[in-house]
Amino acid sequence: MTEAARAAATSPSGLSGQSAVDDLVALLDLERIEENIFRGVSPAESPVRVFGGQVAGQALVAAGRTVPVERRVHSLHSYFIRPGDPRVPIVYEVDRIRDGRSFTTRRVVAVQHGKAIFALSASFQLEEQGVEHSSDMPSVPDPESLPTWTESAEGYGLHTSKFPRPIDVRYVTEPPWESREDGPGEAASQVWMKADGKLPDDPMLHICVMTYASDMTLLDGVLAKHGVYWGLDKVLGASLDHAIWFHRPFRADEWLLYDTSSPSASGNRGLATGRFFSQDGQLVATVVQEGLIRVIKPSPDEA
Repeated sequence: MTEAARAAATSPSGLSGQSAVDDLVALLDLERIEENIFRGVSPAESPVRVFGGQVAGQALVAAGRTVPVERRVHSLHSYFIRPGDPRVPIVYEVDRIRDGRSFTTRRVVAVQHGKAIFALSASFQLEEQGVEHSSDMPSVPDPESLPTWTESAEGYGLHTSKFPRPIDVRYVTEPPWESREDGPGEAASQVWMKADGKLPDDPMLHICVMTYASDMTLLDGVLAKHGVYWGLDKVLGASLDHAIWFHRPFRADEWLLYDTSSPSASGNRGLATGRFFSQDGQLVATVVQEGLIRVIKPSPDEA
């Protein structure tokens, strides 16, 4: 692993702010161990399994390292196959599927303990000019007028200081841990988010940081619809698949509105869609994910 990644994995420099962002950048700086093979690590303080946004972001870094810089990623499609172990490195194997005149396709498999834990396909394109339109951004309050995630979560026992939080998240809608107190609600959520510090001027890095962040609040609408939340109710969940379409350039260290909703849940799976808007109203990315959501009903003795 790189020296910066080793430092971030063994002795994180901070839980928020610029130091946490610097640690995230280091974790995304994969070690190249062969032409098409890379190695990444997890933060020293991690949940029981690797955060899905981390493995997706690192896999996209691996894919991007094999593509000319003038070709920008425009979409990714991925599957979470097994839980990742944060105690051991993750090996990313890149398959150079195609290098065409306009498009490049890469497939990445993340491996731990000899088994695939995650698979990603990504498509890159030379910049082209053509037809263009986009949805309008919803009317929402300015992000600086809203409380931070830590301020909103205070008093709810959500372990706000246990793990690094390199992404500044501010809820526009009522946070799901609050809305659950009123029972089932609307299957939607809106947050402003950005890196909690300055990022280097590398467009691919900004895309990978967004990929990391896109897995953070996407299933909130599913939970809000049923009046439950992680850690406060008996809910088991995991990301199953994840897709992103990148429409326009953006900076992940500037405010982005993440407008998400859930059109359906069935079979213990919840579907969520999200739209990222820049602060000037441009639609910059669209996200779709299906997640495992198992709500364990209380026994008669617990009710």
